Amino acid sequence: MARVTVEDCIDKVESPYELVLVAKERTTQLNAGVEPTVSPDNDKNTVISLREIANENIKVPELIESAVYKLRKHVEQTDDSSSDDEEVGDDFENLYKGEISKSGAPILPSKRARKIPEKIQVSKDDLAELKNETDTQVEIKADTDEESGDVSIEELKEEENTNLEKSEDDSVNNQ
Repeated sequence: MARVTVEDCIDKVESPYELVLVAKERTTQLNAGVEPTVSPDNDKNTVISLREIANENIKVPELIESAVYKLRKHVEQTDDSSSDDEEVGDDFENLYKGEISKSGAPILPSKRARKIPEKIQVSKDDLAELKNETDTQVEIKADTDEESGDVSIEELKEEENTNLEKSEDDSVNNQ
């Protein structure tokens, strides 16, 4: 078979839409590394998948099931461990120690585990040292405030005007 057409494959599936779904799924499998059932003959994976469908080398219902399974958002799982849950139990009685909150809800261990911070013991020498450090910091801050001083907008304007006048005088003298 030199060329594969849709007409060669359409009679193997129920509808053209199903053919697209099946061919896409088989092409995805081939891209993932599954060995083709026909010789590749330097063809692309889409052509190989159509050739496999036309030759009936693959099972179409399995491809449909695989494609639909991949498109599902919620995959149903069978849970055989329900009998195990009954035997194990939830150990609530051992966790709950009988404490009840103001609202009436039981207090579980995770809520009880909040630790109260320990009191720090400080000696008188440490307190005196801390007090001296804060006093020196206040003095240093007061010195920097005096040096920077408050400047009003008018003072800045006057200083700017004098600087402009000096620069104009310098430019006139240089000419």
